[in-house]
Amino acid sequence: MVADLRVTIGKTVFKNPILTASGTFGYGFEFEPYLNLHALGGFCTKGISLEPRAGNSGVRITETASGMLNAIGLENCGAESFLREVLPRISHFDTAIIVNFYANSLDEFVTLAARLSTSNRIDALEMNISCPNVPEGGMMFGTDPHTVERLTTAVRKVTDKTLIVKLSPNVTDITVIARAAEVGGADAVSLVNTFVGMAVDYRTRRFILGNKVGGLSGPAIKPIALRMVWQTAKAVKIPVIGIGGITTLGDVLDFLIVGARAVQVGSANFVNPGIAQDLVEEIEQWLDAHGETLDTLIGSIREW
Repeated sequence: MVADLRVTIGKTVFKNPILTASGTFGYGFEFEPYLNLHALGGFCTKGISLEPRAGNSGVRITETASGMLNAIGLENCGAESFLREVLPRISHFDTAIIVNFYANSLDEFVTLAARLSTSNRIDALEMNISCPNVPEGGMMFGTDPHTVERLTTAVRKVTDKTLIVKLSPNVTDITVIARAAEVGGADAVSLVNTFVGMAVDYRTRRFILGNKVGGLSGPAIKPIALRMVWQTAKAVKIPVIGIGGITTLGDVLDFLIVGARAVQVGSANFVNPGIAQDLVEEIEQWLDAHGETLDTLIGSIREW
């Protein structure tokens, strides 16, 4: 029997729980030579802003032990160029398109969400309130629950798309932020974004990244991300999408059993650009082999 891998989040039915994370998958079409995008549950575009952004200057990526630091700075083509030039290049893929979006103010978030919502081909919006490597806005939006609720409420009023709020792990209690997004009308939360980190070169006594600090991702963050997903899944009633160091089928299963409804594969895309499709095939095989379904798997962690 072939396992039913469909997952419903908000108004969006994903054909399976394997998504790709924003900032690690370009606009989507760049990965077409490496995997069958039709096989994925969905993919998140790189973060889109109202106007084009050049991103940060200097070194923007560096390897770390079991991970990487990035300080790209949300380089993107801007909303109008995305809708006019990029979206037509990805619209034919038989999978859900999630557009990650970022702004510097509440008014900009609202304007951008409304503009992106004019496209019928965009299935969901992921509101990025948690980027740690841009000088303006960024994490500021995602660390105060009152701001998160107010921002989510404002964006909810202008879009009928599935609204996912992407949370920062750089907070004291992520469940408070998640509940604020839920109260504001989010259909789901995705977590975690990257942790603030730094790399220096003792030989030159200089910072490695041009931005000095960047976002830490990769296998090194998985234990912390897993704990935060577990806590959040118990704290909110809306779906949770797990992110953080997912590189194997075992990682996917770990996030699902602690309560994630779906997962996003991030840094692993740089190591194996076909990994998301591999994970779709592997989870289907695993469920069939073990007589499990997603319903019996999700949230099945034993609390004793």
